[in-house]
Amino acid sequence: MPRESPAALRIGELSRRLGVSEHVLRAWERRYGVLQPRRAPGGYRLYSALDEDRLRRMQAHLAHGMSAAEAARAALDQEAAGDALDTDSNRRRQGIPGLAGALRHALDELDEPAAQATLDRLLAEFTVETVLRDVVLPYLRELGQRWQHGRVTVATEHFASNLLRGRLDNLARGWGRGYGPQAMLACAPGELHDLPLLAFGVVLHRTGWRVRYLGADTPLADLTRSAAELRPDLVVLTATTARRLDGLTDHLARLARLAPLALAGAGATATTAAAAGACLLTDDPVTAAEQMAHPTPGRGPADT
Repeated sequence: MPRESPAALRIGELSRRLGVSEHVLRAWERRYGVLQPRRAPGGYRLYSALDEDRLRRMQAHLAHGMSAAEAARAALDQEAAGDALDTDSNRRRQGIPGLAGALRHALDELDEPAAQATLDRLLAEFTVETVLRDVVLPYLRELGQRWQHGRVTVATEHFASNLLRGRLDNLARGWGRGYGPQAMLACAPGELHDLPLLAFGVVLHRTGWRVRYLGADTPLADLTRSAAELRPDLVVLTATTARRLDGLTDHLARLARLAPLALAGAGATATTAAAAGACLLTDDPVTAAEQMAHPTPGRGPADT
């Protein structure tokens, strides 16, 4: 039998992680017994990592055409047999490299069901942070390189990017809610590659931050106006090439006077950051976001 996992999640957080409404989760719990919550002292239900794993297996079965009742029974049977919850065994058999390869193949073949099923398995067996840092972001970098050298078609690049964006958007649900510090995330004018920034925001929210996401090709005037109105605790601006930030130093400096500013991406340099009074994020997006939860003593969040 699998060992118990401590209950920690309210139903709203479980809904956000899985992309399933609270109404549906309650129905699955009532009809199929696929959730096994515990009661907190205040009377509300708390769900465990095992509940989340069970639901992810159920979602994988649903993606393969099972009815909800069949998918729930299959997920419960897997747990009883000790199959899907034996993550150490799963990692030994295939692990991150094998699953990353399976995802790459599915995306290259424009095989949406296989890609979604592989992502379901990755997210069931590993943390969101691990999946993003070790699978999704390396794949996106390699995809960009292959596209630049003509080794993949525009169709493949668009298919893969849109599918992964959908999963990241799902993980981002509700990231503006909460009581933690607030971050405003945007891409520099003309910058269209925002998936790494989206991944950064997903992880940042998981460390307790609230996120306001402005996305690709954000005019600096609009970003500055929003920062002046909302006074976020951090503004992150990304650029993949230095020319995206050419001639913008004075405007960036004005923005940095309104809120702590961090520059990120291959186009952001230490020279530009210093001239604008901003800090430079040099780590990968997942690590950079995680460090926001553990800033260096005596330094603000944008100085990490």
